[in-house]
Amino acid sequence: MVPDVTWQDSVNSVFGAINENWGAILFWDDHPFKLPAILMVMLGGGIFFTLRYGFVSVRLFRHAWDVIRGRFDKADHKGEVTHFQALTSALSATIGLGNIAGVAVAISLGGPGAVFWLWVAAFLGMSLKFSCCTFAQIDRIVHENGTVLGGPMVYLEKGFKRNFPRFAWLGKVLAVVFSSFAIAASLGGGNMFQGNQSFELLAAQFPVLQNANWLVGIVLAVLVGAVVIGGIKRIGEVTSKLVPFMCAFYCVSCLLIVFANYEMIPSMFGQIFREAFQPDAIWAGGFVGVLIQGIKRASFSNEAGLGSSAIAHAAAKTDQPVREGVVGMLEPFIDTHVVCTLTSLAILITGAHLDPALAGKGAAISAKAFESLGSVAPLLLTIAATLFAYSTIISWGYYGEKGTEYLFGTKAIPFFRVFYVLMVALGPVLSLGNIITFSDLMLLSMAFPNIVGMMILSGSVKSALSEYMVAYKDGFVNPFPIPQVKSAENIDAVVSKQGV
Repeated sequence: MVPDVTWQDSVNSVFGAINENWGAILFWDDHPFKLPAILMVMLGGGIFFTLRYGFVSVRLFRHAWDVIRGRFDKADHKGEVTHFQALTSALSATIGLGNIAGVAVAISLGGPGAVFWLWVAAFLGMSLKFSCCTFAQIDRIVHENGTVLGGPMVYLEKGFKRNFPRFAWLGKVLAVVFSSFAIAASLGGGNMFQGNQSFELLAAQFPVLQNANWLVGIVLAVLVGAVVIGGIKRIGEVTSKLVPFMCAFYCVSCLLIVFANYEMIPSMFGQIFREAFQPDAIWAGGFVGVLIQGIKRASFSNEAGLGSSAIAHAAAKTDQPVREGVVGMLEPFIDTHVVCTLTSLAILITGAHLDPALAGKGAAISAKAFESLGSVAPLLLTIAATLFAYSTIISWGYYGEKGTEYLFGTKAIPFFRVFYVLMVALGPVLSLGNIITFSDLMLLSMAFPNIVGMMILSGSVKSALSEYMVAYKDGFVNPFPIPQVKSAENIDAVVSKQGV
């Protein structure tokens, strides 16, 4: 007897075919470097911008912390949120299940050495984030009611139109492609996947919820709707309180595991550095396998190069684009160098990754590491993961909203918000695996138009950074407003004109 084919099965089969073909292009690795194509673009972009901007992530690292502390905030600057709120809004989208499960997968498949390459990719990603967020401020649209539309879709179109008029069409194409990818990614990876995984974790911890997926979905949708409908101001207010709390909560939990075995810390770091270059044969294909796992998980976790966080940073109140760029570059540091490192140490110290039965099962590996804290551990991990998932949903709602606004105008925003909240409710209920995979492919696909476009337009940010560094080295004694860069201007002429 032929089993009945449901509409979910039909939809899954269609998206399965798309995933197979598009995934083959996105992860093509039949070349000497053996690194998936999209990761080569992201890694190459990180190296390019790190060198192009003269290691800005090192030069202005301390200054970035001064900015998020509010030392340069001014109420009369155009925008909707503070520097700190923009940072937490973006972090709430990146700090999530990847920090808990993704890192565990990297270590399981690539060994301890993968952590080193995770750090390297995050360091390069800081310059990518700097570039994205500076561009977002150079070219943004501030509406009469004070709301902001910004991000790759805006700076790609306006940047090409201004600097390369004959190729304005290319900027428009890249902008439309990016917006389409962003909307698809927000509905799947940023929405339904998060809700689905939250339900699985809650049901495992509280068996009474096993058949209450509709209830969990509705409650989560109400909580998300209460924030998303308020726009970036409301999102910024919530994330500025939620993100520091959830990061501290999770990091303290990991630190309890680490400090309980403090004598092992030096040997763990030694193992990470040693196996980064001389991996044991049991790990995923030697050096290349270790490198791939580290870079892949760092890219998935901190989203450097995707351009998504630039949408949130475009709404920050500032008159100096570079200042928001240095705020954005802190995201990979916090997400990867801090949160992912603590996850890594907790896993390595407990040896949870050595269980062959858990190979490649990220969440299960992290759960085993947390077991060393006692019977309360599963509850701690469930709370952390649920908070991470919730914060990711609300921030990606804003990203999808802005992609919708760019393509269809402000009148489409209410319709998107309602649809987005409905998808939240359906997340725990539906089993549309291939649609989620499709959305994740869309998320990574955002990097291609964004990074390629930024490379071509990088002269604008380079010019703005040079001007900003003049004032920075002068201690901002004679600060001058950073102009909305129109082209790569001669720095000497600018400085002379400003009288600095």
